[in-house]
Amino acid sequence: MKVDELSLYSTPEGQYKYVEEPRTQLEESISQLRHHCEPYTSWCQETYSQAKPKMQSLVQWGLDSYEYLQNAPPGFFPRLGVIGFAGLVGLLFTRGSKIKKLVYPPGFMGLAASIYYPQQAIAFAQVTGEKLYDWGLRGYIVIEDLWKENFQKVRNIIFIIFLLV
Repeated sequence: MKVDELSLYSTPEGQYKYVEEPRTQLEESISQLRHHCEPYTSWCQETYSQAKPKMQSLVQWGLDSYEYLQNAPPGFFPRLGVIGFAGLVGLLFTRGSKIKKLVYPPGFMGLAASIYYPQQAIAFAQVTGEKLYDWGLRGYIVIEDLWKENFQKVRNIIFIIFLLV
């Protein structure tokens, strides 16, 4: 007997055609949900890819700081205590004003730190002074542009009023 003659191996004659099953309502709903959520998921993936290196550098900074504090130079912790205490004294002097609460503690801490680290304080003051000057100059330019723009409008309105009278 041949293999084709066995009923187990017989193949029906004819052409085969693949027919895809229609999608169910659940599959349609999931498809629509995915379609609507795609912009949000892509935004989340993009944000994650941008935030991941920053977080990794932050974690590395934390690990480096931890290692530095484990092997701190002699006299570091007393200096740190004095600087922190200066910040607390600054908080005590801030009764009432919110601006004082923003200015006094960092100012007192900066003064205490400048006693222990004068070279770094000088470099910090120079960079900060340059940045403050740059910000002031930018603010002056913006205010000057706004003033010229608004003054020109007011001048044109007054000129029109005088022409009408």
